[in-house]
Amino acid sequence: MGYKFLKSWLWGNSVALSWLWGLGLFFSVQMTFLFGLTGLFSFAFLNALGLFLFGYGTQKIASRDKGSESLERFFKRWSKPFRLSLYLYQLIALTLTIFAIIKYLVMPLLVSFWPDWETQSTILQVFLLLLVAALVISAACLIGEEFTIKTIKYWHLFAGILILLSIISILCFFSPSELVQYSAWIKIETCKPIFWGYLIPILIGFFVGPWLDLQQWQRAIEMRKENVNISVSYMWGGLIFFFFLIFHGFLASLVFNNPWFLPNMTFVGLGGLEYGHDLIVKYMLHFQSVFPWWIPTSYFIFITLAIITTLDSGYIATKWFLKENSKSSNSPILSMIPEGIINSPIPTFILAGFIAVFGVLINCEIEYFMVFFATFFVAYAALGIARCFVPNSQHSLPQVKLFSIGAFSLVIFACGYFLQVAWLMILGSILPILYVCWLVLNTDLLRVVKEKVEEVMDVASEIPVLKSISKATQTALNGKIKEVSTGSHFEDKWFVHSFMATYADTNSVGNVYFGVYALWVGKTRELFFNYVLPDFDLKDTKYLILTRSFEHKYINETREFEKISVKIRVSEYNRKFATLSHQVYDSAGNLLGKGKQQLIFVSPENYKILDIPAEVLKAFMPFM
Repeated sequence: MGYKFLKSWLWGNSVALSWLWGLGLFFSVQMTFLFGLTGLFSFAFLNALGLFLFGYGTQKIASRDKGSESLERFFKRWSKPFRLSLYLYQLIALTLTIFAIIKYLVMPLLVSFWPDWETQSTILQVFLLLLVAALVISAACLIGEEFTIKTIKYWHLFAGILILLSIISILCFFSPSELVQYSAWIKIETCKPIFWGYLIPILIGFFVGPWLDLQQWQRAIEMRKENVNISVSYMWGGLIFFFFLIFHGFLASLVFNNPWFLPNMTFVGLGGLEYGHDLIVKYMLHFQSVFPWWIPTSYFIFITLAIITTLDSGYIATKWFLKENSKSSNSPILSMIPEGIINSPIPTFILAGFIAVFGVLINCEIEYFMVFFATFFVAYAALGIARCFVPNSQHSLPQVKLFSIGAFSLVIFACGYFLQVAWLMILGSILPILYVCWLVLNTDLLRVVKEKVEEVMDVASEIPVLKSISKATQTALNGKIKEVSTGSHFEDKWFVHSFMATYADTNSVGNVYFGVYALWVGKTRELFFNYVLPDFDLKDTKYLILTRSFEHKYINETREFEKISVKIRVSEYNRKFATLSHQVYDSAGNLLGKGKQQLIFVSPENYKILDIPAEVLKAFMPFM
């Protein structure tokens, strides 16, 4: 019991640190600045609650099936149509975090220790910011390579202890009465509609946000494998995360209420809005002579570790996601890119670093990234949640429509944000939810109609007149079959070889011997290869095609002098393997058996496994 409690707590600490990214860390200061401690508690509570609900939901999903791999199997099925949105979510989250540490920690430090920073050339500024981004990314990648998802919780335990010591050292300097003396629990702005313009998007964004976060899915899957209760771990994660945000917000409130506080520490950004994300950093730097050296040092350690423990988790999760998807990818373009590049998160981090530096240079704020999580990704996340719990939502994703509604809601929210019109901000966040609700309900209606139509068609198909029409139509269609060679032709994507079974194919009982089916499929495969790869020659080939596995399911039997048709096609492929599916029919159209085989490609010199050759990809693609 104690061991399970300890593991749940360890995972909870890792969950909290992985979720303590730039958005939660610095936006807690901004919410306190705008709306006082009421805004802080509202923000922290909704954030922590959304995190716990994700853990509770994934625990329910994992419990539907037996075995420690149940959640991983579900995620592989569930995530397939969401792969692009999952990757983009991860990219923007990494970008936001790198942006936050540069904009709200590094920039104030540079200005403080380099007073003429603003007068330096743009090229020098860009160069130094890129160096800072490279330093942050390198540290995250180094730690990410050193640990795996199984061991990251131990590094996070050490980081969590350092963060706790930093927090204690700061709290010991300030008396409890100082921390709670901030009188504006409810600022005037809290009573205005704009408060709800912030709060409702936060509610929506953080309730659905974890469902598109690869770091949280990877943790939940690993907890299931280790037989740890996911919901309990996420309960701890939510509580620890809540404590971190409350501490940071209370520290901000102390800064705002302190008589030493200088109002000019805030700044006006795009649209004339006032921002104060970095107020604590500026305060520590401006009054550093008043504090003992360990107070600002402790605070900077707290910020740095909070950022690094998010980025290293992002590295591990991105690496896991890219590796899993490259295995099952059918893209011929990806198959031509070296596997080390495809599976590496480093290009993603470099891209995030460039975007973050660009955002700093054009004077962006963290809210400009936040808007994506409150609007654009809401439809994807909401539909993803529906596909977890609502049976009637299991349909193909309308990617274009989801993108359009996401972009539309993004624009509406942005207009409301810069104009400070609360109802536009709320509408921008609610629209994706309303669309997903309509989509799920509309799909259910179509399902009912489809079932009724199928029932009517089944009854109508038994009418003699319609039966004769159907046979005549089939005969006409058969006339359009593409003939390839004697006994072979194509039917859509299927290569079909037809022949007659003889006594040589049967056993002593009289039916076709089970091993003959594999010979029939093998011969059909050779004829298919001969058609799609007519120039293949064993004397000068640069690759050999070998069978890695073969599966066949026997469904019906057949006998001698029966016309047999073996159908074969390319069903899927990735970088290394190609899979062929086959079906065997008799003259009456009865399915005799079906199965699949997996092919590998090796060097004729040393039998080393090769990537699928480009000419094979080109030959196979028309028959996918």
